[in-house]
Amino acid sequence: MGGMKAMMFAASVLVLFGLARAGAQPHWSYSGADGPEHWAGLSPHYGACSGKNQAPINLAGFIEANLEPIAFSYRAGGDEILNNGHTVQVSYAAGSSIAVDGHVFHLKQFHFHAPSENRVNGVSFPMEAHLVHVDKDGNLAVVAVLFRRGEANEALAEAWAKMPRRNGDRHAFPSRIDAAGLLPADRVYYRFNGSLTTPPCSEGVLWLVMKNPVPVSQQQMEKFAGTIEQPNNRPIQPRNARAVLR
Repeated sequence: MGGMKAMMFAASVLVLFGLARAGAQPHWSYSGADGPEHWAGLSPHYGACSGKNQAPINLAGFIEANLEPIAFSYRAGGDEILNNGHTVQVSYAAGSSIAVDGHVFHLKQFHFHAPSENRVNGVSFPMEAHLVHVDKDGNLAVVAVLFRRGEANEALAEAWAKMPRRNGDRHAFPSRIDAAGLLPADRVYYRFNGSLTTPPCSEGVLWLVMKNPVPVSQQQMEKFAGTIEQPNNRPIQPRNARAVLR
C-alpha cells in the first residue's frame, strides 16, 4: 500500500476493533438520514462506502476454482461480549488464526448481523456471523458463517448467556469460549474481494463465506433482535466485475 492508503486502512482497523478515540467518528445507522445510502457523505473518512468493491454481495455466477481448504487454528479465546449499538461483538484473545494459501490472519473478534448481509443465489438467511482476522500488515480477512432456522445453537448459547442488553454494556465470560463452535463441520467456502460492511467501508478485505449454514433457534434470533432493536444488515452492493470463487 502507498503511505496515505496504508494510514487510512490502519485507521479503519482501529475503528473496527473499537480502539479509536470515543466520539471521533461521525454517527451512522442502518436507517434514516444517516443510513447506508448516506454513509459515504457523512464523513470524508467514509468515502469508500461508495466504492466499486463493496460488501455484502449476492454470491452468484460462480467460478470453479478448487479452493484450498482454510487452515483453522482456533482455541478458546472469546473473553468479553460488547453491545456497541450496531451489533454484539465478542473480543478474542491472541493465539487463534487461519491460513489462506499459506498466508496467516489472526482472529480478533466476531459479531453478528440479522438478517444476513451476504446472499447466495439471491437467498437471504436469518443471521450471519463475521469472524474478523488481521495479518501482520493490517490486512483483513472475514470468515462469514450463515445461519438457518433450526435447533438451538450451542456455541451461540454460550455467548447469548451474557448478552449485553444496552448500548455500551460489556460482560466478561466466566471462561473463554471457542469460535470454532460457530463453524460448520464441512468448511467448504466461497471467496471474493470486498470491504468492511460498516463505515469506513474500507476495501481490500478478503471474504471467505462458509457454504454450509449452521442452525439457530427462533428464541436465539429473537434475543438478538430484541437487543439490537432493528435489522443491522447493510443492503446488497453491486458486484461489478468481481469474481466469486468456489
